[in-house]
Amino acid sequence: MSEKMTDIIMIGAGPSSLTAAVYTTREDIGTVIYEKEAIGGLVAITDKVDNYPGFPDGIEGYLLAQQLEKQAKRFGAQIEYGKVDSIRDEGRYKVVTVDGNEVKAKAVLIATGSSYNKINIPGEAEYYGKGVHYCATCDGAFYKGKRLAVVGGGNSAIQEAIYLTGFASHIDLLVRSSIKASDVLQKKLRQVIDNGKITIHVETATNEIVATDGHVDSVLVTEKGQSGTIYVDGVFIFAGLKPNTAFLDGSGIGLDKAGFIKTDLNLQTNIPGIFASGDVRMGATMQIASAVGEGATAAHSIREYLKSLED
Repeated sequence: MSEKMTDIIMIGAGPSSLTAAVYTTREDIGTVIYEKEAIGGLVAITDKVDNYPGFPDGIEGYLLAQQLEKQAKRFGAQIEYGKVDSIRDEGRYKVVTVDGNEVKAKAVLIATGSSYNKINIPGEAEYYGKGVHYCATCDGAFYKGKRLAVVGGGNSAIQEAIYLTGFASHIDLLVRSSIKASDVLQKKLRQVIDNGKITIHVETATNEIVATDGHVDSVLVTEKGQSGTIYVDGVFIFAGLKPNTAFLDGSGIGLDKAGFIKTDLNLQTNIPGIFASGDVRMGATMQIASAVGEGATAAHSIREYLKSLED
């Protein structure tokens, strides 16, 4: 069992925790960040970020993630790869289990963000990576000159469908009810539709993803009450996000019905010394700029909490 001890453990290396780490490490507060996948979170796999302040021409998601990481490391943040399995409150310190080893900290910031929802239809899990995808930036280039289906009608679905037109010969956009993307994205979408690159199917249920010899070749749908088949080479699913909080089961940390973490105005949970920020927090706006702002707020709140331990 590890005897490691630090001032702050931050869980998840996305924009929120990386920002918080800039603030804490500049004040010589020992900060360790644990990340189980990619530094930057969903930002790292976003093609282009157009709505983050300071970049009038936009910035590639992976580049923004790299810059956030470099800045945090510059001031001394320690970033380690590891899967956090649980958190336990021991009063003046918290115990975080990482890959089976226990690490102690005076405070914890949970900034694990959200992940892509599944639509749970036949073929989705079976053909993941063989024609079923959730990241256009990661996998879009495999479909140059191919025909694709994009499932979803929100901002992410529309943005990624437009991005995929840079590779695919044509895209069928499958929308369960109606398009709910922002006006800006809908304007861009209309331009692409006029160019013949995207066909929209509203009031369309995606029922099954079908493959031949292990590779996707069609999607079974019900469009406005009529059953049909759409022939495609791949399917990209964008059905919203869910908070990454499964590891908090049994921790005593308060969650809402959807699994998001409840906090007070100082971003502290119901357990003193445990904080949450970014997309994993109840009430988050799911924007990079707000996640960064919450990271700064959390850092200040954590600093005040640590001072209270000295009294």
